[in-house]
Amino acid sequence: MLTIQNLTKHYKGSEKGITNLNLQLDAGDIYGFIGHNGAGKTTTLKCVAGIHAFDAGEIYIDGLSVRKDAMACKRQIAYIPDNPDLYEYMTGIQYLNFIADIFGVSASDREERIRTHAKEFEISASLGDLISAYSHGMKQKLAIISALVHKPRLLILDEPFVGLDPKASVVLKNTMHKLCEEGGAIFFSTHVLDVAEKLCNKVAIIKNGKLVASGRMEEIVAEGETLESTFLEVAEDDRAD
Repeated sequence: MLTIQNLTKHYKGSEKGITNLNLQLDAGDIYGFIGHNGAGKTTTLKCVAGIHAFDAGEIYIDGLSVRKDAMACKRQIAYIPDNPDLYEYMTGIQYLNFIADIFGVSASDREERIRTHAKEFEISASLGDLISAYSHGMKQKLAIISALVHKPRLLILDEPFVGLDPKASVVLKNTMHKLCEEGGAIFFSTHVLDVAEKLCNKVAIIKNGKLVASGRMEEIVAEGETLESTFLEVAEDDRAD
């Protein structure tokens, strides 16, 4: 599904970036990506989504190169940043139809998907309102629905639970599980480690642009430990180095 090989990306005039990062996501994976602020999580996600060019390495989505087959890869994915920029002069439904048009989603498919997800996230009554009138949480819900309208194979999320109320968080978790049950995969960053531990079957920890741990949750988190304690232990080890 997603293969990251020796990914390296550095910013000019800054030490921040990522170095020789390797990850493998398979169909059905919910892969959590955790680390301190500035560790390289968002940079990695943006490289996978085709937003950032990278210095070295390769990224493949369903065997297609993000470098060489950018448009084909973009048709397979959806990316939601931590603070989505939406077209605020549009209404919610206009924005969803705009996204559906970009991906060539049929009228019948988009109508059914928008209706289903809008009902689940409880924003059906607000779809006719201008996005500029939406709260942060409503904008987050709209961004999630727009990402689902073309049924992506790979969903890439940066801090997806920020701004969501508890009920919407449950709906998102259920939606993530359903996408994976249907053969998709999810790669997402989060600071909410207890959620990641319960939701993910795999996890990766990044520190200072380098991967320090990755694999199945039960391999990373020892019996009797938590993801939080494991993460803090890795952080202490890193400072000791």
